[in-house]
Amino acid sequence: MNVARVVSSAALLVALAAGGCSAKRETTARRGHVRVAAAADLNQALVAVIAGFGASHDVDVAVSYGSSGTFYAQLLNQAPFDLFLSADLHYPNELASRGLTLPQSEFTYAVGRLVLWAPAASPLAIDRDGFAALTGTSITHLAIANPEHAPYGRAAVAAMQSAGIYDRLRPKLVFGENVAQTMQFAQSGAADAAIVARSLTSAPNVKGTGREFEIPPAAYPRMDQGGVILRWAADPDAARALRGFLLSADGRAILERSGFALPER
Repeated sequence: MNVARVVSSAALLVALAAGGCSAKRETTARRGHVRVAAAADLNQALVAVIAGFGASHDVDVAVSYGSSGTFYAQLLNQAPFDLFLSADLHYPNELASRGLTLPQSEFTYAVGRLVLWAPAASPLAIDRDGFAALTGTSITHLAIANPEHAPYGRAAVAAMQSAGIYDRLRPKLVFGENVAQTMQFAQSGAADAAIVARSLTSAPNVKGTGREFEIPPAAYPRMDQGGVILRWAADPDAARALRGFLLSADGRAILERSGFALPER
């Protein structure tokens, strides 16, 4: 047997294997990863956004949903997120003013809308009577997001004040930790009705299961929703790519189908 040839072949195999491992490591290294802290009203919309984004980007996206104010408090302590999608502009702008974001990474992606919603089996004719349906004695609990830290909760209070019914309904209010939990209160019967995001009532698993009344936008402050890339983002390029898709024509179309209004470009 030609020993030199055997040794050379073995060396070649080792080199090929090492090259394969190196290529695999490079492929793994090239795959991006984005950790997103997202307002609860994006619960359904982001599923479609991430699916569309993933079709053209080699990036993994992990999302945590909650109240914007709670995330803001966590991000002040540099919670491990790369991208923050808030239900308002105040929290992202505050983070930017404190130097906790990448420079000029703030953006506006949607405009939130409020609806009054009750289950289809409810005796409340919300779709016909709107806020007037809440003034009767049959309603005992109305759910809204906690206005202490949820932009949708603050908007709900403003809408009730605009309608002149807040003082009457205040003893009947129950607070969800965020707008998604608020929706669950009404769906489960823990509340007779809820003031929630239109993006949640537009979700496929909710549509057609209740009665709703869209609250006129003039009844509450405009709900521009914004985001920002955090200063400590582990993969800022991947975060920028997701932001870019969200603001693209495809991303905007998904948001609009999901019940959001769109900001001017």
